[in-house]
Amino acid sequence: MTTRTVEKHPAPTMHRIAWLTLIALLLMAMPAWGKSKAAEQKEVKKMAGEILAELYKVQPSAKKVVQGAAGYAVFGNFGMKIFVAGGGSGSGLAYNNKTKQTTYMKMVEIQAGLGIGIKKFKLVWVFETQQLLDQFVNSGWELGGQTTASAKMGDKGTGVTGAMSVSPGVWLFQLTSDGLALELTAKGTKYYKDGDLN
Repeated sequence: MTTRTVEKHPAPTMHRIAWLTLIALLLMAMPAWGKSKAAEQKEVKKMAGEILAELYKVQPSAKKVVQGAAGYAVFGNFGMKIFVAGGGSGSGLAYNNKTKQTTYMKMVEIQAGLGIGIKKFKLVWVFETQQLLDQFVNSGWELGGQTTASAKMGDKGTGVTGAMSVSPGVWLFQLTSDGLALELTAKGTKYYKDGDLN
């Protein structure tokens, strides 16, 4: 009678997890193959328009807030967990209400956790001042989990119903399949200029 040795596979190490995360981010950052720059820009603009229309439908007062601000940014995110390293990416644009300039942007989200899951949501940022908008566009932004329910915008006292206060002068509307979310789920996200579309 022969004895068979069962080979045991070692548990995933932090080194392997780091590599999985890196590979996932590289795949998400790859440009869409076969699409021209103009076609991709058009898709992002279309997506942003649809998200704004959805926001105005569920929260009509948001239209005045968005159009009256120095500028805004719109992002669509489709993320999925990949084994022990979860993450997501999205695309969007920032728009300067004064100069009418559009800047195409990207976002990357990293989450640690086991299992496979999928989530989808849409974000609309609102910037009260030109300085805050420029900071978001030119220096990027890293969003943690600290947000509070917002009340008024600046000295004008304009209500920002349905938005979360990210920092003084910066608000965030988060749309989900159930409508506006009052609790931030877009945690651990980084926003930056799209080097391919600008």
